[in-house]
Amino acid sequence: MTRIHRFLAAVRRPGVRGRSTSAAVVVVALALAVGALVLLLLLQRALINSVSDAADDRSLDIATQIQESGQRGLRDELIENNRPSQLIQVLNSDGVVVASSSRRTELPLTDLRPANGELLGNEIGRMPLIGDDHEFLIVARGTEFKGARYTVVVASSIQTQRETVRTVILYLLLGFPLLLLLVGMAMWILVGRALRPVEQIRAQVHGIGANQLAERVPVPATQDEIARLAVTMNEMLNRLQAAQETQRRFVADASHELRSPIATLTAALDVVVVDVTGQAWLDLQQVMGAETGRMRRLVEDLLLLAKADDDELRLQRSDVDLDDLVESEVRRLRSSNGPVVQRDVQTVRVRGDADKLAQVIRNLVDNATRAAKSTVRFTLAEEAGTAVLTVEDDGDGIPPADRERVFERFVRLDASRDRVSGGSGLGLAIVREVLRSHGGSVRITDSSLGGARFEVTLPTEGPSPRG
Repeated sequence: MTRIHRFLAAVRRPGVRGRSTSAAVVVVALALAVGALVLLLLLQRALINSVSDAADDRSLDIATQIQESGQRGLRDELIENNRPSQLIQVLNSDGVVVASSSRRTELPLTDLRPANGELLGNEIGRMPLIGDDHEFLIVARGTEFKGARYTVVVASSIQTQRETVRTVILYLLLGFPLLLLLVGMAMWILVGRALRPVEQIRAQVHGIGANQLAERVPVPATQDEIARLAVTMNEMLNRLQAAQETQRRFVADASHELRSPIATLTAALDVVVVDVTGQAWLDLQQVMGAETGRMRRLVEDLLLLAKADDDELRLQRSDVDLDDLVESEVRRLRSSNGPVVQRDVQTVRVRGDADKLAQVIRNLVDNATRAAKSTVRFTLAEEAGTAVLTVEDDGDGIPPADRERVFERFVRLDASRDRVSGGSGLGLAIVREVLRSHGGSVRITDSSLGGARFEVTLPTEGPSPRG
């Protein structure tokens, strides 16, 4: 009963299985109808032609006999050698029946009067002269004997041929529904078997919740479209699992990063509250201000990355002198008693958001300063409509295996895991997202100074605005 209910439900609301079965049945029905029509026409034509050929041959035999011996013995020959389905008459020039294969017909069967050697034909629906409603094919052939003209008439019944066609039609009408039923059942079963892996995939995906993203759908061994669908579903689940793990790690790292300044501020407030002299407030004011600024920067960085994830990183585009932004960072480094700064900066103008591009350069500079032992080098030039900025240091460098990982959020390499010197781990992630929104890119290679070399490329015209 369950299968019947599912079949009836599929009929009421046809899905892929029902539509495929219906389409197959309709196509087969149309093909059978056209084929049956052609078959019947050809069959009827072949049967009628066979009757006509037999009548032509019989009329020729009789006409030849008349040419040789006239009417002598003609009546007896027609009666003795007549076929059951044929009626033969021989008419003289006046249209009088001089010989016939049947004694019941004394009147001519047709008005056809062909000339000597000429053959005429006609098809009539009934023969009232002999009391027969069957269809007949009339053939009339002209001949002569010693100047006297005769007409040989052969009437052949085509009722047997008509009945043969009707019998074929009856068998076709009985066989067509059975054949269509078999086609429908076979198509239903075959499509069901073909879609069974899809149903398994659907059921598996339906049962996968937020806590079961490690599960995967079965991949059929058929190497067809369904197998590729299963592979694609598993790849999607891989991406969802990776995104979930990244989100969880992101939330955990963000919470950990915010915990430190919050704990410092809480402890400072506890000290200030119990200090009645007010001296603790003066002593801790600078510490609290620094922690507040640190927390504000972290929240702003998180907000920027969240907007980048939602494709909502809006840019205030204008003409930006990239060399001015680089020179500003060079002056800041030289005034802070930091590493030695080498520079080779050319004038380059790009189209973009000045504040966010300044943040990119600041993050790269801070990263290079933390990693450098003694030297940081800047280069800026324009190459074939592209601005190329490099920031290098003489530190320990970044292993090739970590050169993509450092652009992930809250990632710190082992050499700089301390939060005081290592930052929040969001700087390089922001660099990549901001450059991506500008149509640019960043990559890491080895520097001739011995450390890492960050190469930034930006189109000088800028990408088309979003929206």
